[in-house]
Amino acid sequence: MTSIDPHLFRHEFGRLVSVLGRVFGTRNLATCEDIAQETLCRALEVWKLEGIPTDPSAWLTTVAKNRAIDSLRRDRTRNLALPELARYVESEWTLVPIVNRLFEGDAHRSDELAMMFTLAQPRLPEASRIALILRVMCGFGVDEIASALLASPDSIDKRIQRGRALLGDSLAPVSLESPEIEARFEAVQAAIYLLFNEGYHSASPLDVVREDLCREAIRLSLLLAEHPRTCRPASLALAALLFLHAARLPGRCDEHGGLLPFAGQDRSRWDKGLVRVGLELLDRAATGNDVSTYHLEAAIAAHHALSPSLRETPWGAIAGLYDALLARAPSPVVALNRAIAMGEAFGAEKGLEALVAIHTSDELARYPFLDAALGEFSLRLERVDDAKRHFERAYGLARNDAERAFFRARVDAISVDGPRK
Repeated sequence: MTSIDPHLFRHEFGRLVSVLGRVFGTRNLATCEDIAQETLCRALEVWKLEGIPTDPSAWLTTVAKNRAIDSLRRDRTRNLALPELARYVESEWTLVPIVNRLFEGDAHRSDELAMMFTLAQPRLPEASRIALILRVMCGFGVDEIASALLASPDSIDKRIQRGRALLGDSLAPVSLESPEIEARFEAVQAAIYLLFNEGYHSASPLDVVREDLCREAIRLSLLLAEHPRTCRPASLALAALLFLHAARLPGRCDEHGGLLPFAGQDRSRWDKGLVRVGLELLDRAATGNDVSTYHLEAAIAAHHALSPSLRETPWGAIAGLYDALLARAPSPVVALNRAIAMGEAFGAEKGLEALVAIHTSDELARYPFLDAALGEFSLRLERVDDAKRHFERAYGLARNDAERAFFRARVDAISVDGPRK
């Protein structure tokens, strides 16, 4: 039997839960998840014996629909249905046609988007929104989410349960036609952006890159960018940014899984197809007067993707874009990236000055790449002792074996007999 792509089950889980949400309502999200999970487990059993069907999505939809009907037939679960559906399920003659109609058509993209906007409940903390999206839209288990977000399974489970309880106030998923989605747009975009970052800059002790998180973020960004109701310049710019970053994933690690510095990456390994899609999306995003933070970040990523080498990168233009980004959305991480661009564009001394200016940031206090940047610029200025001290601190702050190996190698490569300044 051909192996089952786990990514298929990821997005099919979200699709099934979203469709089931129209039957049972978001107040019964756990029921929707249970039926989706049972459907996927059934697929594993049957497909192992009979092979993967020609249309896996259609097969899963049929099984999920039948399980939903069976659930509604049972007296003890009839009160789970949405009120407008419950009026009809008393009769066996009306139950099946109604559920069939809810599962029909090509509306699954709208269903998934509606569910995503539902999960982006403004009253939920950001961490809870991301945990819910990973669980409901991507089918991640509690342990997987805990690993991705560096939290205990117990705390993740509590976040999800609190989120479900809060969503219980609403009967049905948010309609894409509702003005309510306007207040949730930024939360949806931010959740997708943070989901990608969790994969790209993985803080997991086991993985330096979580490609499964990156792929799910890209899938959700395309849902947002391709639907007529949510296709806006910022949505297109977000998708462009994720494609351009994902294009560089093949070059981030060596053949042994070790972390490669940006300067040492083989750019021929970058995915040219993903770069092309990213640039096309960025071009489509350049309409109207709306310039979002995603536009600025995507423009920076495009400069990197189009530069044949580190030396030929337009660092001055990139530093200017970081200036604009810092003015619009100030953060220590943006300031760090701006400082690195300043150093590349105008010399190590300028970069070091900019880094020292943000060195006291609490947010970056335990971020190893601040000390790594300080170490690199110190080394260029031949301040060997300072460089070694910063790389040793970065090693102590490293979050996984790949980072530790990278920083250890930098420490070992520094000659203590070199010039000191």
